[in-house]
Amino acid sequence: MWKEFKQFALRGNVIELAIAVIIGTAFSKIVDSLVNDILAPVLGLLAGGTSLKFLVINIDGTVIRYGAFLQSTIDFLIIAFSIYIFIKIF
Repeated sequence: MWKEFKQFALRGNVIELAIAVIIGTAFSKIVDSLVNDILAPVLGLLAGGTSLKFLVINIDGTVIRYGAFLQSTIDFLIIAFSIYIFIKIF
């Protein structure tokens, strides 16, 4: 059983996948910083000087945090576009 596991673990695809996960994690930190530290403040200024995360609607005591949803959607689009550009480069 150990021999089979060693063969599996040392195959090229598994090692490539491990490297891709590590690089993806590091790339994620870069994109998170881009979104949180650069783009989100600019979008907040355009939205009236507040962070999009804090935009809410209060209906009969129920708080709907639509700003957090908008911020998550923008984050996703930026991350997806960044990954697309990164893949096109390679």
